[in-house]
Amino acid sequence: MAKKKLPKYPLVWQKDDFFIKIFCSIPNIATGILLTTDKSIFVIDPGDGILRDLNKELDKEKILSISDIFISHGHHDHVGGVWSLLTYMSVMSRTKPLNIYFPKGSLEIPSIYKAFLSVYKKEVNFEIALIEIEENHKSFRKKNVTIKPFKVVHKEPSHDSLPPAEVPSLGFKFTYDKKSICYGGDTAYCENLVNNVKGSDLAIIEAGAEDESESDLHLTIEQAEEIGSSAKEYFLVHVPE
Repeated sequence: MAKKKLPKYPLVWQKDDFFIKIFCSIPNIATGILLTTDKSIFVIDPGDGILRDLNKELDKEKILSISDIFISHGHHDHVGGVWSLLTYMSVMSRTKPLNIYFPKGSLEIPSIYKAFLSVYKKEVNFEIALIEIEENHKSFRKKNVTIKPFKVVHKEPSHDSLPPAEVPSLGFKFTYDKKSICYGGDTAYCENLVNNVKGSDLAIIEAGAEDESESDLHLTIEQAEEIGSSAKEYFLVHVPE
C-alpha cells in the first residue's frame, strides 16, 4: 500500500474567480467545503464546524447569501453542521430562500429539517427547499454554475455479519466559465467517478480505505491517485489519520 499523504487543511484552489476551499475532510470527524464564483456562494457537505469555518472566511452578509447546499450523502461527518448553519441563518434574520440538494433515499437531511422546524418554525423567515437528487438526474444551472450530479458507490459496514450496505451517495461536478471541479464525495471505485474526473480542472478524491480490505467502502490511495491523475490537478481528501 502506498504511503499515506495526509492533506494539510485547508486546501485552496482558485482560477480567476472560481474558488474552492476545503476546510477539512477527516473520516468520522467532519468535512466542510466552500465554493464561490463572482455571483455564487455554495456549501458542500457541511460537517461539524462549518459555521465556525465560514465565519472566519466570510462576513455575515455573505454567509446569509449562501444560496445552495450540496450533500453527497448523509453520514454525520458530512452533515453534522447543517443544524447550526440553519439556526444561524434564522437568528440572523435571513429572508432569501435556501436550496439543499441531497441523494434520494437519504433519511438524514429530511430528519434534520423536520427536527429543526419543530423547534424554530415560528422564527424562520426564509424558505428552505429540500431537493432530492435521483441517480439519473440531469445537469442543472444555479446562478452562473452548471451542476452535474452523478451516482457513486459508497457502503457502510454492517454490525450484524451481513454484507456492507450501500448508502445513497452522489458526486457533483461544478462547471463555471469553461472550468470544472469534480467532487466525488465518499465512494469506492466506480466508473461514474472515473468518467467525471477525467479532464476536470480540479478533482477532489477521497482516499478513505485503510487497506485493500476496505476498498468496497472507500478508495485506496493507489486508486484515488490513479483516478485523480486524469484531471489537470487533484486533491486527495478523507485520508485516515
